[in-house]
Amino acid sequence: MVFVSKYLVPRGFRGITLYPFIFIREVKDKSNAILIHHERIHLRQQLELLILPFYIFYFLEWLVKLCYYRNRYMAYKNLSFEREAYQNEANLEYLKQRKWFQFLRYL
Repeated sequence: MVFVSKYLVPRGFRGITLYPFIFIREVKDKSNAILIHHERIHLRQQLELLILPFYIFYFLEWLVKLCYYRNRYMAYKNLSFEREAYQNEANLEYLKQRKWFQFLRYL
């Protein structure tokens, strides 16, 4: 399910996935297939890790990357989950062929 909420989506971002929902900042992005696909990749990642462990892993990895890059945005962009999603967002067939735990290849 895709919802529009400028309050749940942090400033500077266009969407956020909180299983089982996708929240986007602007109505026009509801028809943005690439953005929605990016968020669907996150849904799959969250499901694989049984949701709560995903958020714990995501946060811990972000902390490690933050210490390394000393920049919040760079830490975010270099997370394994985000790297997988960004590199495959334009391939709308990706989820059909994606193997389990593919995000590990991006660590």
